[in-house]
Amino acid sequence: MNSPITGTAAGVPFTALPPATGGPAPLIVTWHMLDAPRSDAAFAAALPMHDVPAWRVHLAMPMCGARMVDGSMDAGLALLREDPLMSVFHPFVQQASEELPAALDSIRAQLPVDDGPIGVLGGSLGGAVALRILADTAIPVFAAAVVNSAIRIRTVVDMFPGEYSYDAESARAADDLDFIAKAGTIAERAPLLVVSGELDDPPLRADAVSLVDAVGERAELLSVPGLAHPLADEPGIEPAPQLPLAHEVDAGLTAWFRRHLP
Repeated sequence: MNSPITGTAAGVPFTALPPATGGPAPLIVTWHMLDAPRSDAAFAAALPMHDVPAWRVHLAMPMCGARMVDGSMDAGLALLREDPLMSVFHPFVQQASEELPAALDSIRAQLPVDDGPIGVLGGSLGGAVALRILADTAIPVFAAAVVNSAIRIRTVVDMFPGEYSYDAESARAADDLDFIAKAGTIAERAPLLVVSGELDDPPLRADAVSLVDAVGERAELLSVPGLAHPLADEPGIEPAPQLPLAHEVDAGLTAWFRRHLP
C-alpha cells in the first residue's frame, strides 16, 4: 500500500492516501471526529478505505491535529465547557465547510486528482461538515457518507449536562445545523450513506434513522452491531492499528464509494 502523504491545503493540514495505482483518480474528502480518532492522521488510519480506487484526503478540523493549541486538546475542551454550541460546534463546522473550496483548489494543484465531483465523508461533528457541504453549498458531490454523525446539533447540545439557554443567535445557529430539516436539499444533491453504531448514544441513533427516512430513496442506513461512538482508542490523536469494528465500518464505506464512483 502507498504511504500516506501529509501537507497543507490553503492552510488546512491533511493526510492523503493515494489509490493503489498512485495515479490520477477521483477524490474523496473527509472530516474526522472530535472523539477518537480526533485528527486527520488518526482518522485516515481508522478508515483508510484502501480498496477504493480514489484519493482519500483527510482534512483536519479546526483546533485538531496539527492545529491543536500547544499540542493538546485542552484549549478545545475549555471552549466546550464555555459554550459547546457557539464556541465549538457551530464555528468549527462553519469554518471547516468554508475552508473547502480553497482547500480543493490547493489539493488539485498538489495531487493528481480529477476535477469532477468529489465524495465527502464525516464522522461525528465532521459528519455535520459533510452534511453542510451537501445542504448549503453548490460543490459537486458524487456520493456522501457520515458515521455516528451530528445530524441535529440541538440533539448533541442536549447531551451535555444542564439545560442550554438559547437566545436568538444560538437558536439560528442550531437551526443552521439541523440536517433533518434540510433533507429535501440533501436528497437532490447526492446519494447518502448513514452509518450508525448500534451502541452509539440513543438520541444520535434516532436522528440517523430520521435523516434516512427524511432523505428517502437516495439514503441508506448501515447499522453496525457492537459499535459505540468512537472509532479508535484514546487518545486518538496519532495513527493507530484499525480496530475490528472500525474495519466493519471501513468495509461498508468502501463498498458504498466503489458503487458510486464516477
